[in-house]
Amino acid sequence: MQTLQSLQEAKMAMAKSLAPVLIFTFFCSYASISSLASSDDFLQCLSANIPTQLVYTQSSPSFTSVLKSSIRNPKFFTPTTVRPLYIVTPTNASHVQAAVVCGRQNGLRIRVRSGGHDYEGLSYRSEHPEVFAVVDLSNLRAVRINQQTSTAWVDSGATLGELYYAIGQASKQLAFPAGLCPTVGVGGHFSGGGFGMLLRKYGVAIDNVVDAVLVDAKGRLLDKNAMGRDVFWALRGGGGESFGIVLSWQVKLVPVPPTVTAFSVPVSVDQGAVDTVTKWQEVAPALPADLFIRVTIQKQTANFQSLYLGTCDALLPVMASRFPELGVNRTHCKEMTWIQSVPYVYLGSGSTVEDILNRTTSSAVFSSGYKATSDYVRQPIARGAWQEIFTWLAQPDAGLMILDPYGAQISSVPESATPFPHRGGVLYNIQYMNFWSMAGGNGVAQTKWIRDFYAFMEPYVSSNPREAYFNYRDLDLGENVVVGNVSSYQAGMVWGEKYFKLNYQRLAMAKGQIDPDDYFRNEQSVPPLAPSK
Repeated sequence: MQTLQSLQEAKMAMAKSLAPVLIFTFFCSYASISSLASSDDFLQCLSANIPTQLVYTQSSPSFTSVLKSSIRNPKFFTPTTVRPLYIVTPTNASHVQAAVVCGRQNGLRIRVRSGGHDYEGLSYRSEHPEVFAVVDLSNLRAVRINQQTSTAWVDSGATLGELYYAIGQASKQLAFPAGLCPTVGVGGHFSGGGFGMLLRKYGVAIDNVVDAVLVDAKGRLLDKNAMGRDVFWALRGGGGESFGIVLSWQVKLVPVPPTVTAFSVPVSVDQGAVDTVTKWQEVAPALPADLFIRVTIQKQTANFQSLYLGTCDALLPVMASRFPELGVNRTHCKEMTWIQSVPYVYLGSGSTVEDILNRTTSSAVFSSGYKATSDYVRQPIARGAWQEIFTWLAQPDAGLMILDPYGAQISSVPESATPFPHRGGVLYNIQYMNFWSMAGGNGVAQTKWIRDFYAFMEPYVSSNPREAYFNYRDLDLGENVVVGNVSSYQAGMVWGEKYFKLNYQRLAMAKGQIDPDDYFRNEQSVPPLAPSK
């Protein structure tokens, strides 16, 4: 049986000669999806191809612990949550192929989980009554670095922390531009775009993906050439699970200097936070690409958090000339290597590089439920509006805002180059989050605050469409509910154009090529659109 790694090593040969070949002989035929799943037949099919210890039924002693293992939002771990009938934990590509084929043969849909940071939990639960299985990729987590070519193959079940750690072990002057949180799964993160502290220098993660290995709805194992140009385009930012199961990604690593500088400067309202944030939104997107300054605003304090690709000596003159209002001086500088900056930025001072290997470190979300959504800002928000925003953030049930500046490289890429369209003209992204203790309540007040604040922000953010970031998925934006004569494509436009703008139609056409029967489907998956005749 061909393994994932052997496929990667021989992918060019496969692309020429094996692209249409099915790995298992019984892959040549499969049943259409029926409304009732034959669970016994599904298990029997799996047992012929996957070791039984890798398959968990709801009656398995370890089912609950495996399901809970990477759930980051406890509000989706309740007695009323619609849970999978089975969890499959593959250790090689053939197991994933078997799960897909057995699912199709027996009318059982599959959802795919790589890390569990899915804000709406759609990778492991359903919003509506449904019989389904979860393919949990956490055992597929290898990272293979090639220093000679400055590339890496990383499996979808690896976390960002595991990817970053492997890069840091290989070189102190290579990095990868992806998210801040080390427990995020690579598969879902890349599928939605993926941005972090290097976005202004090197763009989003998917701008640096050069190949991928996909299991499609027929169970075929396909690389970039075999899947075709449109599908490979769609995988890089078009949303997880819509087009198949991506097992592994080949990424281009990027150069970083031996010394980078971080700083964190809190500014309260009494110290002039309103004026400083008002100024930041014009300065930050126009700074040199090597300098990234984000803002986290909670209650009455704005915390300016920065990563500069260079030394403190080089940073200070830039700050003095471009953003003197922040008052950055040498005491704020923390010099380190890039890999040391990963735990420092997310976990704080005193953390170590080894800490990013901990797959269960996820800040407050372990003991809290949370609700999140997002916006994009294309025109500076006036000072008076910021005064009102800080008033909102002072309310008893208020959450927080995270502002990530764009400009430079992320904004220089055409909107149509990848499904991730939030490029030229964007000043910054806003993430709204609110947390609550699961022991202390159900989050009704905190969720209401998010929704009310989101409505308040409408005049100040992008419009037609009001843009949103797919990796901050929000079912309040809409879901695939078909009513009357409305097609699934039309239903998806409600949320699809917010995430993907004009790229939504091309994504739906790519879906029509690779999965015309819509086997891989959830509440916000891209529906198939047949090409016009």
